Amino acid sequence: MRFKRIYVEISNLCNLNCPFCVKSSRPPRSMNEEEFRHVIREIAPYTDYVYFHVKGEPLMHPLLERFLDICEEHDLQVNLTTNGTLLSQTAPMLLRKDALRQVNFSLHSFPFHRGANGVEREFYNPIDLDGMERYVENILAFCRRFARERKKYSVLRLWTLDEKREADLAALQIMGLIERAYPEAAPLEEKMRSHRSLTLEKGIFLSWEEEFTWPSLKLPYVSDTGICYGTRTMAAVLCDGTVVPCCLDANGEAPLGNLFSEPFAQIVEGSYFRRVRENFDNRHVTLPLCRHCTYRLRFDRERKKDASEGEPEA
Repeated sequence: MRFKRIYVEISNLCNLNCPFCVKSSRPPRSMNEEEFRHVIREIAPYTDYVYFHVKGEPLMHPLLERFLDICEEHDLQVNLTTNGTLLSQTAPMLLRKDALRQVNFSLHSFPFHRGANGVEREFYNPIDLDGMERYVENILAFCRRFARERKKYSVLRLWTLDEKREADLAALQIMGLIERAYPEAAPLEEKMRSHRSLTLEKGIFLSWEEEFTWPSLKLPYVSDTGICYGTRTMAAVLCDGTVVPCCLDANGEAPLGNLFSEPFAQIVEGSYFRRVRENFDNRHVTLPLCRHCTYRLRFDRERKKDASEGEPEA
């Protein structure tokens, strides 16, 4: 059994409090070096790609550089997702690391950064346009060096579109700054409505998605039929060692085992995990959390689109 990617949540701590990100009900926690090394040793035989993501801001972790080195020791390539607000402190280190393959920047998080007075913003303040400009320019400068010097990949995410694929004011202003740097890409607002992603230059991509609802057992029941990539092409390890089916189980409501108490091989080769996986292959949803997940409905829509219109944009 192999996975296209395995998510490893090195910490569930974050320096922002964005309204589109589900609030964690788990205690704040970060993996130490011994725990992380154990996780990597366990999952390395099952994948080539590790994603530092689920909850939390990976650039906050004081052992991030060491963690990247450990991944390199195991020949694992790392993709990490960040809000980018701490990039100025970490960029030199990130640019040195051979294991780091791709950085995803959640640009939609900028409006909720802490202001100069340290107050956490709960809504977008359009007055801070200078701050937004510095933020975007800093990220673009990193992306260019990452692509041109290191031949690596960056994805600029704007994942807060509404159901009609319309963007809010902050996203429109961020796109305006990107157009300033890449005038040939304009008009981005128009392309946003018909594209899921756009290549700005080799190795640098802009990605648009509708805002999604994080699955929860507290949300309404959806169905017990459908498809998902969870357990089939991906799995995730939370910072307390809990193995879950995908990167959207932010509160560990679909635990499949725990890496700190049992081997990863025993979890994913076990009858319960295999049954969940095989049922997804047959469009049957086994896990209660997945029966309350609306995100997986996107895969059915994509499959129908593929059948009628050909392959979607990458």
